[in-house]
Amino acid sequence: MSKFARFMKNNKKVKENGFYAPTSSLWDEEAGKPLEWEFRHLTSKENDSLRDACTMDVQVTGKPNMFRPKLNTSQYLNKMICTATVCPDLYDAQLQDSYGVKTPEELLYAMVDDSGEYSDLCVWMQKFQGFSRTLDDKVEEAKN
Repeated sequence: MSKFARFMKNNKKVKENGFYAPTSSLWDEEAGKPLEWEFRHLTSKENDSLRDACTMDVQVTGKPNMFRPKLNTSQYLNKMICTATVCPDLYDAQLQDSYGVKTPEELLYAMVDDSGEYSDLCVWMQKFQGFSRTLDDKVEEAKN
């Protein structure tokens, strides 16, 4: 057996999709519980693209022509959730029209319109994607 055989792609485990009910306002009458949504794992490359799209250069105070990158975490988490959502299809025009919105990001906010539920979804999504500490945890750690 080759020294690299264990690292070959056919030995890599497939990550299963996850299910989570992000809001209690969408109800499954037959099951008597909130509707569960289906989410997939994002690849590292997809995550990097999302981060890059949500990062902007901001000027360093008091230092002209000097900039530092800043991640818009709210936008990043919203895009992460939209990209990972399998069902419902947040890109479906008919679903967007029913909520009077035009983008998946706006639709997510419209469907999960309770701020506490949205915050819980963000925390769940970060853990589901393999982040052992959420962005909120890192912010708290930096404050101390």
